Amino acid sequence: MSKFGELIDVEIPVLLDFYTEANGQSLAMHPILKDVAAALGDKAKVIKIDVAKNKELAEALRVKSLPTLIIYKKGEMKWRHSGEQDANALINIMQEYV
Repeated sequence: MSKFGELIDVEIPVLLDFYTEANGQSLAMHPILKDVAAALGDKAKVIKIDVAKNKELAEALRVKSLPTLIIYKKGEMKWRHSGEQDANALINIMQEYV
């Protein structure tokens, strides 16, 4: 969990995508998240977290459905959404925290 704290306790917004390879909606989000990361460049981070490999973290954050998207800035949760989002919506939301 200390590594998680280091990931989210930064000056720029961090978008976390909780996913699993077995979930179709999660897989559909991968190209969308690539577009978001490309659009925001070094103004934000996009990090994918496989819940199958990070069960403790997913449970601690009460991730129940996939994909779950969470934005953190300076260690504080700013936004959370379960389900798919399109690239433009995510870019607009992220820019609120840049």
